[in-house]
Formats: sequence, structure tokens, C-alpha cells
Amino acid sequence: MEITRALAARPKLLLLDEPAAGLNRQETDTLATLLRSIVDRGTAILLIEHDMSLVMQVADTIAVLDFGRLIATGSPEEVRRNPDVIAAYLGTDQAAAHV
Repeated sequence: MEITRALAARPKLLLLDEPAAGLNRQETDTLATLLRSIVDRGTAILLIEHDMSLVMQVADTIAVLDFGRLIATGSPEEVRRNPDVIAAYLGTDQAAAHV
């Protein structure tokens, strides 16, 4: 509902903070489709989100922060393979296993 209200103002940039919080997988997939359609119609989106599945579905460029420090930027595939991101979010043992 809040996204619809924000779009009524016809913004060039839509700022969304954790829009998938509390949603189940089906609802999150529906949200991803909605966000993609908003971008396809010409509105840019700045998305702050912890649901990486959603981020990977909708983002063209991702910036990853670790305790407020920028550790990676790039496409979803670049970020997914970044060893700093793997170490920060999966731990160093997992990072070694993914290299």
C-alpha cells in the first residue's frame, strides 16, 4: 500500500527500506515482480534489503555494507562471488570453501 501511495507522486527515485520484512516467499516474489515493473516504467529504486533473494532478483547494481563500511559494489553476480562479501555474510570458513 505504501509503495502505491509513494508512486502517486510520480517520483524519479523511490527509496525503499526493507519492503520484504514480514513477507513470505510468495509475497516476496510478487514484490520482486512489482519492483521490476516500476523500474521498467522509468522510476529508479534505491532498495535497502536483507532478503538477498529479492535483491538478486531486482538489482542491477548492488552495494554491500559490513558494519557501515562499503565492502563491494557491482552486478549481482560480481557481488555473489566477492570473497569479502562471502566472508562477511557466511564467515571465513565458508569463504574458503567458496573460493
